[in-house]
Amino acid sequence: MSNKRPAPALPEPLAPIIDAHTHLDACGATDAASIAVIVDRAASVGVGQVVTVADDLAAAQWAVRAAHWDSRVYAAVALHPTRANALDEVAKAELERLGADPRVVAIGETGLDYYWPGKLDGCADIETQIEGFRWHIDLAKRLRKPLMIHNREADHDLLTVLLDEGAPDTVIFHCFSSDTTMALACVAEGYVLSFSGTVSFKNAHELREAAKVVPDELILVETDAPYLTPHPFRGAPNESYCLPYTVRALAELREQDAAELAKITTANARRVYGI
Repeated sequence: MSNKRPAPALPEPLAPIIDAHTHLDACGATDAASIAVIVDRAASVGVGQVVTVADDLAAAQWAVRAAHWDSRVYAAVALHPTRANALDEVAKAELERLGADPRVVAIGETGLDYYWPGKLDGCADIETQIEGFRWHIDLAKRLRKPLMIHNREADHDLLTVLLDEGAPDTVIFHCFSSDTTMALACVAEGYVLSFSGTVSFKNAHELREAAKVVPDELILVETDAPYLTPHPFRGAPNESYCLPYTVRALAELREQDAAELAKITTANARRVYGI
């Protein structure tokens, strides 16, 4: 994301759509009024509801508050895998409390990130990430809520841990970024795959092929805003209102009608999140 590029223009409306994963706080929201500005802008183009996602404890607390401030906002809470070294007993107790809130629709984003260890100061090592991932899987099962996964360069180990622990009833691979082999492995287990603006990137060949094999009932769409702005706005600030660009790109790739795909992904989000 670059501040040098202007924000994308409003797309042609496409409704209904649910943004299955965004970060309202990272988009600049701080209170009910600033959340309303972002969500109103999204609603103007058909994106009527959003799930705002936490990656640390403070963000988790804020996400739950945000979901109570605006009825169009839902929350997901967890510690991001790179922050799994902060998952002490105090954090666990707080995440359990927050996760039980009725406005929390998923435990996430959790999972494994093998890209950042050794590159990011303070990043949790792989062993700590796996331990934290196991704890979040257990939490999702105890709370009977979907598990929202962050996966970066960890396909094999992620599937292994899920198999070893026993996956919750619903597993969502947020911002799916792997190849067709991984997509088919996830589909075989009934996992839900959520696609972001990266699926519109012309050089994302393996991801674009993977997106074609996911059955309608296992697909979601998201922004992961303020990151991963869809083509042709790559590098510009992203926000939930940009989601129709991604839906249209994904529909073209899958040879589907964009309005129909919007309805399909919305129905899936409502079913998966219970909203």
